[in-house]
Amino acid sequence: MTYIRDAAGVAGFIERWLREHVAEAGAVGIAVGLSGGIDSAVVAALARRAFGQDMAALVMPCHSDPSDEADARLVADALDIPCERVDLTAVYDALASELRKIGVLQGPALSNLKARLRMASLYAVAQARSLLVCGTSNRAEIATGYFTKFGDSAADLLPLADLLKGEVRAVAAHLGVPERIIRKAPTAGFWAGQTDEGEMGLTYDELDRYLATGDAAPEVRERIEARRRNSEHKRRPVPICVPEV
Repeated sequence: MTYIRDAAGVAGFIERWLREHVAEAGAVGIAVGLSGGIDSAVVAALARRAFGQDMAALVMPCHSDPSDEADARLVADALDIPCERVDLTAVYDALASELRKIGVLQGPALSNLKARLRMASLYAVAQARSLLVCGTSNRAEIATGYFTKFGDSAADLLPLADLLKGEVRAVAAHLGVPERIIRKAPTAGFWAGQTDEGEMGLTYDELDRYLATGDAAPEVRERIEARRRNSEHKRRPVPICVPEV
């Protein structure tokens, strides 16, 4: 695919970019959630190269598939990434129980609560250690709104936001991310059997091709553009009302 940029060049650029922005903020490194997926593995690996031990990679299980935590540990061990565990299961259960009392029973509202608890945890650690929170969303996820507003989208830096999924895979291979993680089906881990591509009804290859070239089957194009239209509020700054009276 000719639209996939050179992995070594992209990785080196992002490392320099991270150092510049962290220094500009007067911080010492970054905090990132390590989910067991490829995007967070790449961000954590780049942070390790850029900042050494001045980083925090948090594994934050919350009714999660145990294999996801095992994969996160695999990444941390393979790439010598300092990794800590914050179990959010009990916190989630307590908050979800209170919300159910007022009628919030199931569905995306409770699933997205997991992402927002992880965001709050990352910011708590980052503030205490003079770190910046690094998000892991890639270009395809941002373009389609496939992220939790004020959850995984809440970050100080988004180093992968201009990278197609194929470019993330290429950078992962360049950085030595374990092959199991590169080949793993992307998932937000919100419920058993959930995958990104299954939930979106689109493959990342279709998304990459359309975003890079504008080329797609008519039904794929319409599905992508519909997701883009319906999620526009997620990408815009919060509107501020300025009364003209």
